[in-house]
This record gives sequence, C-alpha cells and structure tokens, in this order.
Amino acid sequence: SPVNGGNFDEFDYVRYLMRHGISGTGYVPSGKWVRVSSSAAASSHASGFLHFIQYTAISYREKVIDLYRKLGFEGDELAVLSALTVGEKADLSESIRESYSVSGASHILALSGLHIGLLYALFFLLLKPLVRRWRGIRYFRSVLLLVLLWSFAFFTGLSPSVVRSVSMFSILTIADLFGGRSLSLNTLAATAWVMLLGNPAWLFDIGFQLSFLAVLSILLLQKPVGRLLPVKNRIGKYVWGLMSVSIAAQIGTAPLVLLYFSRFSTHFLLTNLVVIPLVTLTLYTAVFMLCLTPLPAVQYLVAEVARFLLKALNGFVRWIEQLPYASLDGIWVYQLEVLGIYIFFLLFFYYSKTRRFRNLVICLSFLLCLGICHTVMYGYDRPHSSLVFYNVRGCPVVHCIGEDRRSWLSYADTLSDKHRLQMVAANYWSRHQLLPPVEITADCQGVDFSRHQQIVFYHGCRICMVTDNRWRNKSAVSPLSINYMYLCKGYSGRLEELTRLFSPSFILLDASLSDDRKRLFREECERLGLHFLSLSEEGSVRFLL
Repeated sequence: SPVNGGNFDEFDYVRYLMRHGISGTGYVPSGKWVRVSSSAAASSHASGFLHFIQYTAISYREKVIDLYRKLGFEGDELAVLSALTVGEKADLSESIRESYSVSGASHILALSGLHIGLLYALFFLLLKPLVRRWRGIRYFRSVLLLVLLWSFAFFTGLSPSVVRSVSMFSILTIADLFGGRSLSLNTLAATAWVMLLGNPAWLFDIGFQLSFLAVLSILLLQKPVGRLLPVKNRIGKYVWGLMSVSIAAQIGTAPLVLLYFSRFSTHFLLTNLVVIPLVTLTLYTAVFMLCLTPLPAVQYLVAEVARFLLKALNGFVRWIEQLPYASLDGIWVYQLEVLGIYIFFLLFFYYSKTRRFRNLVICLSFLLCLGICHTVMYGYDRPHSSLVFYNVRGCPVVHCIGEDRRSWLSYADTLSDKHRLQMVAANYWSRHQLLPPVEITADCQGVDFSRHQQIVFYHGCRICMVTDNRWRNKSAVSPLSINYMYLCKGYSGRLEELTRLFSPSFILLDASLSDDRKRLFREECERLGLHFLSLSEEGSVRFLL
C-alpha cells in the first residue's frame, strides 16, 4: 500500500492515487521482467477490453508525436505542440512549465475545454454549408461531430481531461440536435451528472473542478462583465469579448487556484488576449498539417508555419514571465476560507440581481466575518521559534525557524536534494508566511545562528548532525551536552561510540538511513535508555523552543 511522507502540509499522494483507482504499488528490479508482445501485454490486464482500447489509443498518440519529430519539431516547440494537440506533457521542461504558470497560461498546456471547443467550432463551421444546402443532413452533421470529437479523444490517449471536455460538447451537440440551447446551466449540470455517474472520483479532480467552475462563471458573469464597458466597433467588441470571458473565468477559478497552487497571475488579461488567438491558429495549423500526411512536401511547408507560431507563442509567454510582478507567489488560503469566498460571490451575485439594500448588508457582513476568520487563522499560524526535521530521503537538513519569519536550512552536505525538499515543504513554509530560508552548507558564525563541525547552535540549543565518520576514534574528557543528535547516512559506526563524546537528550533517525542501520540504532537507543524518533516512520517533526 502506498504511504505519504508524513510531512507538514504535504501533498496527499495516497488520496490522489485512491481517487484514480490505485490502491497499491509494486516494484520489479531491472532484469527481473520480460516484455511480451504488444497485443498480449494489452489484453492481459484485468480490465481486458477497456485497457486494450486505452493501450491502442496511447500507441496512436505516440505515432503522432513521432510524426512531429520527423517533421523537425524539437525542444520546447515539440513539447508544447504535443501538449496542445494530443495532451502529452511528459516532454515539457520545468522552465517552460514555470513560464506558462507565471504568465497565467497553464490552462493552455492542459488539453481540455478550450482546445476541444476550438475543434468543435472548426468542425461545426466546416459542416455548416452542408446543412444550409440539405436540411435533412442536420442529423448526419451531429453524428459526424460526435465521431470526430471522440476520434480526437482516442488519439489523445483518452485522458480524463479530454474525456470530460468531449463529453460536455457531445451533450451540447445532442442538445442542439433537439433544438435546445447550445450552452446553458442545465446542459452544464447534465454533463457533470453524466460524468460523475461514470466516475464519481472525478468530483475531487482539480481539472474537473476548475473546468466546470470556469464554464459556470462564464455562463453567469460574462454578460454582466461585458455590459460594464459597451463597445460598438467590431475589433473592440472582439477584444473586449475575450477580456470579459477571461475575467469571468478568472473570478470563478481564482479561489481554487490560490488553494491548490498558491499563485495568482496578475497579467492574465494580457496573456489571454494574445495567447488564445495564437493557440487557435496553432491548433488549426496542426490539424491541417496532420491531414496533409499523404503529401509530405506540402506538409513540411505547413510544419514551418506551425513552428513559427509555436516560437511566437513560447516567446510571448516568456516575455510575460519577465514583466514586473508577473505573479504573486506564496499566497496561502484555507479550505474553509475558499468555501467562504464562493458563498460571498453567490451573495453578491444575488444582490446584483435584486438590488435590495438588505441583501447588500448581508453580503458585506459576511465579507467582514470572512476577514475576521482569516485574521484569526493567520495569527494562529504565525511562526514560532522552533526546529523542524523533514522526512525527505536524500536531503538531511535542520530547519531553524524564528518568530520574525526568518529561518535557516542547515544541510548535511552540498549534494542534498534541495529541489525535492522545497517541493515537500513549500506549502508548510507558505502557511507560516516564512521568508525565503537562508541555506547553510558550511561552517558559519552569526548572532542568531551558527554552525561548527556539523554542530548547529540556535536559540540556546545544540544540534549535532552526524553525516560522516569525523567523530570516530575520537575521545573527550567529558561528553558535550547536546539537545538533539541527528543520525544520517554516511556514519558507519555505532551510537555507543558517539555517547563517549556527546550526551544527547534526543536521537533523530533520518530517512536516508537503511532499514538495517535504523534497526541497529533503535536497539542501541533502547539499550542506552535514550529517547529517539525515526522520521521515515513518524514523518516530519517540530520542536518548539
């Protein structure tokens, strides 16, 4: 069974797996497995036919990506094109992911409603002349639209986000066939009901929540926002239309984005104003390029156009990233607070419909209560002078935190996996409003913090980090009293040797230690009567000073 690291505010990986139908993990070392034929591998799964379909879909997706490579796409252009057209994001580098995140264009890389909507509009317009000429072909158009949409979903590997979006537009197609409104709250509710009936766990999926909240916000708020600035000329209407849709979607999704990502992109209006037209052109060019596969010479020419559009798209996103205050990071909101924000939105929306003073008083009173609750929770989470030890394999570190939001990270060596530590502890640091920690990898001397020979002195405490054999075969007239002894990978001696030099009050066993070493140290602690704790079993721990 999978287990979490037990670190403070860490991503709940176990719950994530359970909601995706995974309740166990396995490991097979290299040389202990044999690949059978593709058809046998696909059909041998427990789910049988469904797994075979998904396996076949993924293989076709790989063929499309191989075609992109043959056409000369590489690097970030290939990665973004694969994400836009077939939903493959494995080749996206960390730098391009960060650029799109900071600029507020991350939704572009997630193949979902925007891309399916653009394809739906393309297919709809291409088939529209047929309907005008032959009225009886309307049913054929709807069936053909459904076939094209689900064929596209098949080529993307039937990813959940694409299946969600295609399901929504399939219901829109059926509603249009029977004379219903193309998009309404009833259509959105029916789509959500059908999808959750098929997979109730999607209710907890971030993509599901954000996509439906975005569409709901557009349905409810786009027209009121659009009326705030009446524009008469055609170009102005188009520009303000894009901006009003972006504002409406941003209002609906901002609280959840802050909850899940602790980031708000301040230039989202400018980003979407340019990025959405570029993505539209890129996607339509890519579809045209794929249709030209029987004509390689012409296909290469269209590929050059697509490459130019992709370079322009990535260049603009990187330019937005470099603008001052492109994003506000480290914002921490509580789950209860997010719920309160959405309740406030509903109360304000109700007031805007009724225009009654009583409803305005209720709305503002609720906002005041929400502010008081945030202040109380913010004060409760203010940092205290403390020592924190994390359960992060490959990164032994002592985190010394002060009441003034300053902190020091004392690493065991310069090869520590700092990136992994930051990923694990980022939410914890944000919740306590900590300033960027000062990284310590060598001896130093300061007023508030000092370190010498892997012994950390902070707030009247001594912490000895045992990361190598420097203390072996040493002697002392009397043991040095220390508060915490931190045993890490790299020390090959016994604990009894260390007790001749140090008199520890508490022993901490790092996650980097092997099971045999942890068992040996545990037995020695019990024999010597020392208090101890294993981080790999207990998770991260904090000691208040």
